[in-house]
Parts: sequence; structure tokens; C-alpha cells
Amino acid sequence: MKAAVIGCGVMGRTLLDGLRRAGGWELAAATRSAETARAVTAELGLPVGTDNAAAVRGAELVVLCLKPKNLLAAAADLAPALAPDCCVVSIAAGVGLAELAGVLPAGQPLIRAMPNTPCRVGAGMTALAAGPRATAEQVAAGRRLFESVGRVAVLAEEHLDAVTGLSASGVAFLYLALEALVDGGVMAGLPRDKALELATQTMLGAARMVQETGRHPAALKDEVTTPAGCTISALLRLEDGRLRSVLARGVEEAARAAANLGRKISPPGSGSR
Repeated sequence: MKAAVIGCGVMGRTLLDGLRRAGGWELAAATRSAETARAVTAELGLPVGTDNAAAVRGAELVVLCLKPKNLLAAAADLAPALAPDCCVVSIAAGVGLAELAGVLPAGQPLIRAMPNTPCRVGAGMTALAAGPRATAEQVAAGRRLFESVGRVAVLAEEHLDAVTGLSASGVAFLYLALEALVDGGVMAGLPRDKALELATQTMLGAARMVQETGRHPAALKDEVTTPAGCTISALLRLEDGRLRSVLARGVEEAARAAANLGRKISPPGSGSR
């Protein structure tokens, strides 16, 4: 299967590298800057050009790794070069399938995807939402594409803004929590490098415990929380600071902001800026 990646920023490069490593794909890519094209060609050993239309010709999957503000104009420019049965995949936050369909030929199969930055180390989480014209085979191909850089969940499009708030923006929340844990370790007397090592592995291990055991985080938390112990004392202090509510509200706010991104983008040719 031929896949074309349009846009070679962080996520575009990450996908190209994952697909190259996975094998089984004929790959093409294009980016706006000739300098970036040369750099990605040298980095990944894949031919990358600056002609989007040339890259997508003959492709069965086209992945638009573009910023929301650039997505619709770029898609409209690409439209004449797309095969009718080519599935177009967008990773732009906040831009819905209906908006994308509005600048592409009628009946073009579409998938909306929301990956996160841990894809860079093969530990990403991507949610896929298929448009009504996307076939089961195309959704399976989209799943296989993003599984080259992590795990994949298929959801209805109505959940994609929440996914953006939870797993895309949520990475930053966890970095903030990790930084705070390290600072706490330093305050308690640990060298900073050792505090970082301990906190990082602790966060990784806790996530794997939930993922691999299938148990609820609350049940695993209770196993650590012995009567009159240090953990319950600290947990009550965290509850005093409303940590649980603040994190949940952070996800809610990021999801709201993601939904508003699409409302700020005007279709090509609308005359609105």
C-alpha cells in the first residue's frame, strides 16, 4: 500500500520513521520547505519533495500532518491529484470531517486521527474516527499506520475533542506532574538526577500496572495506602489541594479549546480571515 505524508514537522517525521521501520509500505512525502525536505531525506533515507500533488498521486492513504490553520487550504490544493478511492487522514486538532469534506471531491473517504507526542518513542496513543465513506479496509489500514508508533483506539468523531484534551494535551499535564514529583524528591533530600530517575520509572511503572493488569487505578492506589501510613497522609494533603479536580478540569478545558479551534478556521475562498 502506498501512503503519502504531507507535512514533515514532528509528527510527519515520526510517522514516516515508524512506517519505514514497520515495513510493508510504499512511502512518499512532501513538505513546504526545500531545506526541510533535504533534512528529512538525509535523516530517514526516504525521498521527500516539496510538490504535494506529486507525492499523493497513486497513494491509497494520504496523511495530512498539518496545523489546523493550514489544513483546509492545503487539502483544497491537493484535491485534483487525489484518486477517488484514496483515503485522506487528517491529524489536525479541532477541524472536523465535515469541514474537510467541504474542500475535497464529493465522496472522498476520510479519517480523522488524534495522535500524541509519545509516538516519537513508539509509545503513542492515537484515536481514529472514520467518515461515512471510509471502508473497513481503509480504517484497518489507518489503524496499522498509527500502530507503527503506538496504540490505537477507534471512536466516533464526537469524542475527538475529548481525546485531544485527554491524551494529546494530557501529555503536558503528566510532564508537569513529573516535574513536581522530582521537585518533591529534591526537597526531601534526593539529588536531582536520582529524583528524576525515580519519578520517571515510578510514573512509567504505575501506568503499566494499570494497562497490563486491567485493574482500576483506585484499586491499585488502595494497595499502596496502608492504615495510618505515609501514603494516606500525603493523599489527603493532595486532596486538600484539589489535585484530582484540577487535573480533570484541565482535560475539560483543553477539550473545549480544541473544539473552538475549528470554529476559527475559514474555508478557502470564503474571504474571511
